[in-house]
Amino acid sequence: MSINRREALAQLAALTAALPLARAAQFKTGEPLDGTIAEYQAGRRRGDWNAVDVTRRALDRCRELGARYHAIDALDADVALAAARASDDRLRGGRLGSPLDGVCVFAKAIYDMNGLPTTGSNAEWARLFPEAVHRDALEVTRLRAAGAVILGKTAADDFAYHGNGTSSHTGQVLNPHDKTGTKTPGGSSAGSAVAVATGMAFAALGTDDGGSNRIPAQFTGVVGMKPTFGLVPRNGVIPTWPYLDTHGPLARSVADAALLLAAIAGPDASDPLALTARFDASPLSALRDDALRGVKLGVVDAHVPRDQMTAEALAMWERALGDLRAAGATLESFTPPVTRLTYRDAFNAAAKARGDVAVDADSPPPTANALYLYFAGRTDDPRAAIRRGYPAYQKFYNVLPATYEECEPLFERPMTEDPAGRSFARSRAEIVASLESAMRAAGVAAMVYPTMPFNAPRAVDSWPNVRTALGFGNWLGVPEVSVPAGYGGNGMPALSLSVVGLPGMDARVLGLAHAYEGRSRRFVKPA
Repeated sequence: MSINRREALAQLAALTAALPLARAAQFKTGEPLDGTIAEYQAGRRRGDWNAVDVTRRALDRCRELGARYHAIDALDADVALAAARASDDRLRGGRLGSPLDGVCVFAKAIYDMNGLPTTGSNAEWARLFPEAVHRDALEVTRLRAAGAVILGKTAADDFAYHGNGTSSHTGQVLNPHDKTGTKTPGGSSAGSAVAVATGMAFAALGTDDGGSNRIPAQFTGVVGMKPTFGLVPRNGVIPTWPYLDTHGPLARSVADAALLLAAIAGPDASDPLALTARFDASPLSALRDDALRGVKLGVVDAHVPRDQMTAEALAMWERALGDLRAAGATLESFTPPVTRLTYRDAFNAAAKARGDVAVDADSPPPTANALYLYFAGRTDDPRAAIRRGYPAYQKFYNVLPATYEECEPLFERPMTEDPAGRSFARSRAEIVASLESAMRAAGVAAMVYPTMPFNAPRAVDSWPNVRTALGFGNWLGVPEVSVPAGYGGNGMPALSLSVVGLPGMDARVLGLAHAYEGRSRRFVKPA
């Protein structure tokens, strides 16, 4: 059903009157776990609470809410409390190491964490690999170095493959906003989003190959980010699609997401596809409330399928545009060189024009090589470990050869030398260059569009037949921040605004999203 702008605004007025709490929601709170990281740290400095007590409360919430929503893969309570005690000691000595020092966070089930098994949220792998691993994923290492209190690991779709929050190991993750217990929280980073939304932790790590951070961010009403491809190295995490996979934060505020990104981003040779340039994280801790003032944003109309959006979703979208204008932005219709409808064809056309091999973002050899590198980092006999777990993994990543024996020759072929992957990377560079030229010519600082044009369906139902812009962002490798834009008449998150920039513009898009969030203030904690 299609409606005009006047009808959409009328729908919004009725909705707003029905949901006064959503409009009035604020981040400030007397409960530290429900506030921002800055508020929590300020309370610690005042002596209102300490990291140990808050960590105990977080673990209690995990045992209650985590079980209720099937959101937790494993808790690491003793280690978390030890980290909290160490942080309190540093605070007493005036030696807090970073804004994340003493902050409760989670990692996703596909991350290695010293002392815990890595189940991948898959029942068969949990059975095949019950032993604890003896290393941390690089992002976990970086969070520990920043003083963060890592509570454990969150549930996800098996091997982070789907977008529904369905784990064969821990069960269907539930959406905490849904009183019927039937709606999906989205995935694959379902548990991370739910843990953040319900105040089990301040922030959490997730991964995104085709929306796995942004989908649950919208469906649970939190902030989710897909950073620039390669900004966050992926060592120590069960691999997915190496040329698409991007790791990033989920949080209740853009500023908190930025703090998590600042801790985990930056070059490392362990990831062959990671960026190698030095990363300056300082802008991520100094986001400005007036960042939208005088900025021109490009509204990508091709990513707003009005004819397929409900009146409620359109009303949310019109209000989001109004909030952007009220924060000082100028909005202008912008048609990028490729859109959600054309990007795949454009990648292939670019390869054909070069006389290159066809692009393949899901090319089997890079994933096979990534799987080998993953196990080579955690065991002395990676081939034996892969042989043990291969059937369960290949069931999901079924572009891989059907048997271990067929896949084995691919293990040590460097992913950077895969012809289809290299062709994909060349097409990405060409298309991003054309996007940069178009944005520069239009004077557009960033693009905006709905993260997804619909709200959460039932977990057992097929999704609406609406093509989203999620894959567009992964194929181009651009940074995207998804911010809540409002709630529907049923109390469910109804829409999120995506702010999207060019590769390397992570701090800029976070700043713009922060300014929008400050104007709109749409986050509402699940009741």
